[in-house]
Amino acid sequence: EEQDELYSLNPVRAERGEDPRTTVMVKNIPNKYTQRNLLDLIDTNHQGLYDFFYLPIDFKNKCNLGYAFLNFREPRCIAAFFRDFADKRWERFNSDKVCVVS
Repeated sequence: EEQDELYSLNPVRAERGEDPRTTVMVKNIPNKYTQRNLLDLIDTNHQGLYDFFYLPIDFKNKCNLGYAFLNFREPRCIAAFFRDFADKRWERFNSDKVCVVS
């Protein structure tokens, strides 16, 4: 259990500057989301706050693999992103998937 807490994302600790990590994994992304769809959604409130984004694509099936990585410039930026995305349903494509941020 202590190890789970060590690796879990705590947005309050990130906001206080107590967690130096800057990279998050976004999971449960509907497969129909394109890189542009996802970046447009992220950039609504977080444009310029990250310096790396990776959404793996299955080129054979022309869809994403359901997860992405995002690296923020500052650890404190993670808290607002977490509040905007974690445990929320995706807006597009009538998906029932719920976003997980870790």
